[in-house]
Amino acid sequence: MNEVKNQPKVLVFSTPTCSFCNMAKKYFREKGVKFTDIDVSRDQVAARDMVRRSGQMGVPVIDIGGKIIVGFDRPKINSLLGIK
Repeated sequence: MNEVKNQPKVLVFSTPTCSFCNMAKKYFREKGVKFTDIDVSRDQVAARDMVRRSGQMGVPVIDIGGKIIVGFDRPKINSLLGIK
């Protein structure tokens, strides 16, 4: 597994039933990316935080080193993490 070097902090705001959330988390695991999964269906404070950060109600919202990605945008994720 090729771990990402000097990886920025990665947060994934998700829900258990969201297929794109699960695809994003699976992708991070495959790429050796450490991330914190935040279940916004169970945590209202986190849900408000997610909306404040992204302006979006939809999931996933992925925060990579303070840069927000709405949805599972693989090219943007790869770019921010330096994954080829």
